[in-house]
Amino acid sequence: MDKTLGYLGLAKKAGALQSGETNSGAAVRAGKARVLLLASDASENARRRAEGFIYSTQTPLVTLPYSKLELSSAVGSSDCAMAAITDIGLAAVFMSSLCDRSDSYKDTAELLMLKNEKAKTRKREALAHDRNKKMGRTVKDAKSGKRRKNK
Repeated sequence: MDKTLGYLGLAKKAGALQSGETNSGAAVRAGKARVLLLASDASENARRRAEGFIYSTQTPLVTLPYSKLELSSAVGSSDCAMAAITDIGLAAVFMSSLCDRSDSYKDTAELLMLKNEKAKTRKREALAHDRNKKMGRTVKDAKSGKRRKNK
């Protein structure tokens, strides 16, 4: 099994992968999907449905270099043409691994790495805020819009 497909198995075990058209579409519509994956030999109908799922969202649609059979064996289901990764970290690692295989995935990999870094920053800031609240440190309230004159 390819290393890139191994990340899909890892995402499945972590509960961060929705496989199949119905589950993938629900994840995209709910705003949970970070990347929508489509098998290389998916039908035209499945391709249109995937494009409909991501319409008016910022979820990237990636056509994989793997067939439905390879994708199905990686995610552990039968006849899977579409999957959605819901964790930004796993999506970024998956796309960077796919980028190593082919440069055509470079833009999507860079986008997901940037989103991953932003998510990490927000998480660190939230943890620091919680620590400050526990220790009694608060942000001082801003005074009214008027400036005070020094006397």
